[in-house]
Amino acid sequence: MIDAAKITGRYGARDALLILVSYRHALRVGELIELKWDQFDLDNALFHVNRLKNGNPSVHYLEGDEIRALRKLRRSYSDSTFVFCSERQGPLTKSAVHKIVVRAGLLAGLELSAHPHMLRHAKGFQLASKGVDTRAIQAYFGHKNIQHTVTYTQLDPTRFKGFGKDLRL
Repeated sequence: MIDAAKITGRYGARDALLILVSYRHALRVGELIELKWDQFDLDNALFHVNRLKNGNPSVHYLEGDEIRALRKLRRSYSDSTFVFCSERQGPLTKSAVHKIVVRAGLLAGLELSAHPHMLRHAKGFQLASKGVDTRAIQAYFGHKNIQHTVTYTQLDPTRFKGFGKDLRL
């Protein structure tokens, strides 16, 4: 989806970064459109995540490719306080983000219709499938209640692999 967004339209680089940041940091669309430059410390590779739905804020680390893309985006939209902004320097709307993700999903050839919240869920399943501790995922996602986080671990049957190795015939 990121590659598809990159080559689409005048704002391909912005849209690709939007999808990347949304996925890597498990952002809700409302959190994404409210991102401001003062939440990012690019020199120290830190991102201060403010969560919606009464979630716990946290600090995430940024990867090198994100930092480079964010610096480039900031140069392109130096007059805006919002990270992902429209031509008028205001924040993108939820509808605009939805259209960006849907278009990227179609161009990427996904079999199902993509939407922004799928990126958040995909990150949860990715972390759980790597064996990341459920409490760590809870903190990363800003969930106050672990009940919302265990959804990602309940659906992964590979977590049971090797449980029966203690007995032999």
